[in-house]
Amino acid sequence: MPIGTTHNARSLYERRDGQRVSVLDIQQAKRQGERFVMLTAYDALVAGVFDRVGVPLLLVGDTSGQVVFGYRDTVPVTMDHLVPLVQAVVRGTSHSLVVGDLPFGAYQESPEVALAASVRHLKQGGAQAVKLEGGRRVVPQVRALVQAGIPVMGHLGLTPQSVNALGGYRVQGRGRAGDELLADAQALQDAGVFALVLEAIPAELASRVTETLEVLTIGIGAGPHCDAQVLVWQDMAGLTPGRLPRYVKRYADLDRILEEAARAFAEEVRSGTFPTDQHSYH
Repeated sequence: MPIGTTHNARSLYERRDGQRVSVLDIQQAKRQGERFVMLTAYDALVAGVFDRVGVPLLLVGDTSGQVVFGYRDTVPVTMDHLVPLVQAVVRGTSHSLVVGDLPFGAYQESPEVALAASVRHLKQGGAQAVKLEGGRRVVPQVRALVQAGIPVMGHLGLTPQSVNALGGYRVQGRGRAGDELLADAQALQDAGVFALVLEAIPAELASRVTETLEVLTIGIGAGPHCDAQVLVWQDMAGLTPGRLPRYVKRYADLDRILEEAARAFAEEVRSGTFPTDQHSYH
């Protein structure tokens, strides 16, 4: 049985021949109280693994700026970076709903600019939805996209594209700022988002937002009370080096596994034990 499958209702994790998870499925999961995950993905092979185990949502995020392209933060990422990654993830999957991130500069200027970028994600990339950061200030953009028939995922709390304004990667929404975040969340729901990422906020605030909203909440560093949870896959699988945020749990140690594999390959080539006759053509 796929991970997360329930016996009471059709689960988001259940694979359906020729059908991807839809926004309607996501909304139904909220009503059924089903807890599930979203993971980032940036290439066809990794996306295919997550698709096979039934992960309902895959985010082609601007975190690719750090884990794929090697930037220090997400700010330099452009649509030209992301569209090919979205294409790869879509090609590698058949079940997961693929969400394309709108990078910094691709939507802030106006609803028209946001619409043009989102159309690229759907028409060129093949994504089924887009994600953008911000609260009440991006409501006009959200409304324009929703009116054009584009499903939109919001993002509040620690918004990495605003790292320079926030003064670093800090917990958001403490004190009176929590009321402002809740107001932003309500405004985004009223504008038509189908889901809302809550990043690096107090667990109590995330619980309050989740209980107040009808749309799905997806937590990352927001405690256990959100409807779903998301992690960057390299963080989750132990491929990211160095110190990670406290909300990350490593479920594997791919960094060590890949290092050992590369060392073993190099040693066998140096010693002449690879390739053997078994690995040669005649």
